[in-house]
Amino acid sequence: MSPVLPTVDCLVVDDEVALSESTVEYFTLFDVSTAWVATAAECFDFLASHQVSLILLDVNLGGDSGFEVCKRLRTETDIPILFISARSSDDDVLLALNIGGDDYITKPYLLSVLLAKVKAVLRRYGNSPAPPAPSAHEIRFGDYRVDLASRLVFGPDGEVTLTAMEYRLLAYLLRHRGRVVPKAELFTGVWGSSITNDATLNVHVGRLRAKLGDAEQRWITTVWGTGYQFADEE
Repeated sequence: MSPVLPTVDCLVVDDEVALSESTVEYFTLFDVSTAWVATAAECFDFLASHQVSLILLDVNLGGDSGFEVCKRLRTETDIPILFISARSSDDDVLLALNIGGDDYITKPYLLSVLLAKVKAVLRRYGNSPAPPAPSAHEIRFGDYRVDLASRLVFGPDGEVTLTAMEYRLLAYLLRHRGRVVPKAELFTGVWGSSITNDATLNVHVGRLRAKLGDAEQRWITTVWGTGYQFADEE
């Protein structure tokens, strides 16, 4: 029988000592158990001995790269990863999201705002998405099947590997298929925060389309200036 690992709500991976210590102290004050490590090696060591619900990951980690840490993490886990960085270029944001980051928060940030976002993500991941009807156990579209109980997606070639956030986005759009879902509604309904931006949403939609073979927008249609719509029927 595997040993029960100690649990932590949030792991901060950042080499800025003062900011990290302040974040841990502030989050803990508001009942979000938080730990801090400064390097990539310490991050993986900590994850090997703890269960973590969310990671706040800096891009610059001394001699390490947060981007490389994220790439490795995404081969091992679908834990939500929120990047925190002073680097704010569009290229950095898009890279972070395309390699599996769930959101990107630029420094300096208000601890109260960051805490609200973290709490929203933790709350969302602690709740199972509701099915479209009480008796429904799965949703089908084309050659794809979404198992609501296991949160797995299957296509013509077998299981489609989605991150937790990609699954949440797909499930939300499917539950509202046929209706144009405004961006603001997706921010709160999927990310649990109105602070999420267009770039984060657009990248996740693009990744989801790629994994579903939906380059032609057969299923997920962009309604410019408004939001997205999942096709009601073929």
